[in-house]
This record gives sequence, structure tokens and C-alpha cells, in this order.
Amino acid sequence: MKNIIAQLIDDFHERELPELVTRNKEFIEVKGKADVVIGMRRSGKTWFCYQKVKELNASGIKKEEILYLNFEDDRLLEFNVNNFQEILDVYFGKYPEHRNVRCHFIFDEIQRIDQWELFIRRLLDIENIAIIITGSSSKLLGSEIATSLRGRSLTIEIFPFSFEEYLKFHELFPDRPTTFGANTASLLRKAIKEYLEVGGFPEVQKLDSGLRIEILQGYIDSVLLKDIIERYKVSNIQVLKHLVRHIMKSSGGQFSVNKFYNTLKSMSIKCTKNSLYEYLDHLTDSFLFYKVPIYSRSEKSRLINPTKIYTVDTGLLNAMTFRNSHNYGPLLENIVFMQLRRQGYDTEYVHTKDGHEADFFARHKISGEVQLIQVCWDMSDKKTFERELQGLKSAMDEVSLPTGTIVTWDDETTLDDKIKVMPVWKWLLT
Repeated sequence: MKNIIAQLIDDFHERELPELVTRNKEFIEVKGKADVVIGMRRSGKTWFCYQKVKELNASGIKKEEILYLNFEDDRLLEFNVNNFQEILDVYFGKYPEHRNVRCHFIFDEIQRIDQWELFIRRLLDIENIAIIITGSSSKLLGSEIATSLRGRSLTIEIFPFSFEEYLKFHELFPDRPTTFGANTASLLRKAIKEYLEVGGFPEVQKLDSGLRIEILQGYIDSVLLKDIIERYKVSNIQVLKHLVRHIMKSSGGQFSVNKFYNTLKSMSIKCTKNSLYEYLDHLTDSFLFYKVPIYSRSEKSRLINPTKIYTVDTGLLNAMTFRNSHNYGPLLENIVFMQLRRQGYDTEYVHTKDGHEADFFARHKISGEVQLIQVCWDMSDKKTFERELQGLKSAMDEVSLPTGTIVTWDDETTLDDKIKVMPVWKWLLT
């Protein structure tokens, strides 16, 4: 194993790093704490780590003072907890002078190795090393951090490209637009339509639609196989795939395990309710789906009412489902949810006492700022728009907020001096 580790270290130090689109996230290096980068497979965690390497190089730190290992490299398939010490032996054997400087170690997809957290804790305790680790499972990292790295880690969640990062990647706007004149608005309208279709996974951005769909479907297969079936020894693969398709067909809709269980039963497909709850947890732990509970001060109410479920990326939704031109509203709602998530908001949906509904009651995890957001495709269908408007107004009364926002595809106005109607291409950038 030492020879393999030595080869991987040399490969990294000799390899030219790719040109990167700077992500709208930053590492915050605190001595004695590990940076933990989490997110769905292929969302850009590794390239985000490369971004850090380039920043370190630009600050004068030599590439040889940085170690990078990807534990999903097939050459490390036999690696186990007993081999961790060999990493230190090989690295400092190559560079003994680095014992006297602060080095940076990056361990990609480290959750594949059982008891990895013990090694990381030892490095934090006795070595002068800055640690970055990445993983594709929130539960696995979370549970291990809670036991062995409590108070010793800072978590950074990486998502597929935001709209702003998408614009930067395609060289449409190097920086976030600050004015929205006719020319800028035209470019943004075209870009948001493409972003809605393609999504934000970096690898598929410039591919033709057929190849893009094939690769995105492969991402789903990879998540199911590596993050769920292999890790949790799931045997009822048919039910797991049924569950994924069902959620994606109704992304943003309310989901009830009981109802889905009864649907499977009517199709003579055998499965227990407990298994369905477990599968849903696995899918959210792998960052494929996100749950949004009902707004309520009662924990019991939050538990018994169905959650809404959103998908990490609209490109994935388009790759996995057929969608006609009259059904783009759920995609728009999905984009809005993911932007709130990126910005650090916890979200709930509001079902008011008079039977109306608002899509998002959002509270920022750090600042505590709250806002109410309704999503409506356009204002041309008066009956639909009035229903959405009334839902927002009822929610504003119920949660005692004086203002609200309606995000649309391309409409913009102000209603009653307290409700902003904004096109999504502007809302995403402001």
C-alpha cells in the first residue's frame, strides 16, 4: 500500500490542475478544526478543493506542502483503517522538512473507509496539519462527527452551480450584474431558460442533450448503487427505484409514505413502511432530495403532516421525467428552493388556518432573517395568480410578516406596497 500511496502523491504533485470556475463558497481555516465538504456526487466538491489548492499556491504555499488523496481511486480499494499511518510515513518520508511547516491534507470521499474519523482526530490533536475532508453522505459524516469530531469541524455544503455560477461558467457575466437594462435582461432571460433545462452539474454544461441526459441518469444510478445499495445493503432495489421516480415526477409536491405504501400494495409490490422511511432517509442523506416540513410550532404537527420534497437540480429532473411545456411551475419552484438552501435558509411551507398555502417560510440559520416567498409561473392566468396571492397574504397574516415576495418566470411589479413580484432571473441575482 505504501508504494500506491507514494504513486498517488507524486501524481498529484506533477499534475496540472484544471481551469476552475470560482464557487461562491469559501473555506474558513481554523486551527484545530477540519473543514468538512459535503454534497451530492459530481456537484463539484473535488474542484472546490482544487480551488483551495490554487489559492494556497497563490499565497506562496508550495504544492508539495499539500497532500491530496481520493479514496474512491480504484488503487485504494484495499485501503483500510490500518493503512492511515502509512500516509504520514510516506509523505514525511518524501518531505521530512515539512515536519517544520504547516501542511494541508485533503481527503476526498473519505467516508468509504471505516473509522476514518479516528485518524482525522489524531491529526488534529498531534500534527501541524490543516485538514479538508469531503463526503457524499450527510448522515455518515454527521454521525461520526458527532461522536469523534464534536466541536472540531466546520461544514461546507457544495451544490451544483447556482445561476450566478452558471453565468460565470458560460462567460456571460464575469461578475454578478448590478443593473438590469434591456440588453442585460435579454441575456438573462435566455440564460435562465437554459439553466432551467440543463441544471447546474459542472460536467454536463456544454454537452448535447442526449449525452447530458445519459450522464445525469448515470449520476442517479451512482448515488443509488454506491451511497445506498452498497452502503446500507439494500436488497429491494425495485422499490427504491420506484420511490425515486415517484418523487421526481411530483418534485415539490407533498409526499406521504402511507400513500406511497398503498400505491405499491395496489401494484402487488411488497415492501414495509419502515423500509420506505429508511429509503427516503438514505436518499436525503445522499443529497439527492431535500425535505421541507410544514410550518408549525407543534412538533407533533410537523411529524404527522406530509413533507414536501425537492430535488437537488432541475437538470436531473429533466433527465429523469417527461415534462410538457405547460408544467414548468414545479421546476421554477425547485430553483427557488435550492437558492434558499444555498443562501443558508431553513425552509418550511405554510398551510394557513383558512386553507391557503404559501410555498416557503424561510429563516436564515445565522442572521435569523425571515421571509415569505410564493412561486407562480406568471400573472396571465388571473384565477391561478389570485389563488397564489391570497395564499401569500394569508401566510403573511399568520406568521405576522408585513412583506412578501412572489417569484415568477418574467413578471415584475409591486402590489399594495408590501408584496414584490420579481422575475426569477433577477431574484436569483439580488
